[in-house]
Amino acid sequence: MGTRVSYPVEIKMKAIEMRLAGVPVRAVMDELGIRNKTQLNKWLHWYRNGEIHRLHQPVGKQYSYGKGPEFKSEMEELRAENHFLKQQIDVLKKFQGVGEELSPETVIPWMERIQSQTTVQQACAWIGLPRSTYYRWKKQGLRTTPDMLVSRIEELCQKHRFRYGYRKITAQLRRQETVNHKRVQRIMQQQGWQCRVKVKKRKHSGQPAQVAEHLLKRQFHADRPLQKLVTDITYLPYGGTMMYLSSILDLYNGEVIAYSIGNKQDVRFVLETLQQLPAVSGAMLHSDQGSVYTSHDYQKAVKEKGITMSMSRKGTPADNALIESFHSTLKSETFYLDNLTCTTTAIVVQLVQEYIHYYNAIRIQAKLNNQSPIEYRQLAAS
Repeated sequence: MGTRVSYPVEIKMKAIEMRLAGVPVRAVMDELGIRNKTQLNKWLHWYRNGEIHRLHQPVGKQYSYGKGPEFKSEMEELRAENHFLKQQIDVLKKFQGVGEELSPETVIPWMERIQSQTTVQQACAWIGLPRSTYYRWKKQGLRTTPDMLVSRIEELCQKHRFRYGYRKITAQLRRQETVNHKRVQRIMQQQGWQCRVKVKKRKHSGQPAQVAEHLLKRQFHADRPLQKLVTDITYLPYGGTMMYLSSILDLYNGEVIAYSIGNKQDVRFVLETLQQLPAVSGAMLHSDQGSVYTSHDYQKAVKEKGITMSMSRKGTPADNALIESFHSTLKSETFYLDNLTCTTTAIVVQLVQEYIHYYNAIRIQAKLNNQSPIEYRQLAAS
């Protein structure tokens, strides 16, 4: 089977919030390093259905929340699990497609061979395939082999002298068989068979991005206050309108030293947060490569304060892990804890303001010797 990627719950929630805010799918995938659009759509579907707990299920496993047999004792459950694993190993030894990507060409013949030994539901559980997917494959029948499809696409492209793009090639293929347009597009891109009549020109709008070097390099320790700062924007999709939180955190003690709450994430919004900082010559401010941070106006304001700018590598949220963690903690200990998914904008603002005060002045942290950020800073200065 192909490699499946497991994403943290925090990444899933941020992806959901970005989509609810209207951020395009491709932009969300690039920003958070998500490989498959289908996964993103599934997370969003679960969230809208109120099934947030499903975001915690293991990757590649068939969903079983609240289902399955109940065992009288832990020993009985372990015996059942051992029996399941033994059957899985015995049957998979006979499966010729083990180690390969699951496909109708391998699954359907294998399922027919073992249908006298087990049920479809059990066999699908062994190989991590949803039962509905198997039945869909079986209904559609075995498709054309990959080599045959590539040959047919090449034939059609040459026949029409590369005047057709993937949509028209797909339409031609569908006269004889069922084929996904994304598969046709991928093959044409890999082989260099795209339409050669008109070359698409990309329009460049707005100010040119000024991307700073990745100076922080995940060195999240600071020796003094206002030495290393990190900043980011997070979504607050819980009120009557979409709200945003822009915050700046001091890596010395994890204190939130500046923040703004607004209904529009533009350059003016992040500048409002930046202006709360004093002139701190020699400090480093780290952010991602968002357009608000790479804008000319923001870069100019940072330099005027004597601050050196640092930026994460594209598609690498871990480069700014501390501020990502703070935003995740804020939501986990407020909105998620209280199961608050729909309220008023005023309550959202009040809740965030009260939590930031609690986080800075009251909430202790183990890495700060079980002191709050403000207590740690004051004791260090005394």
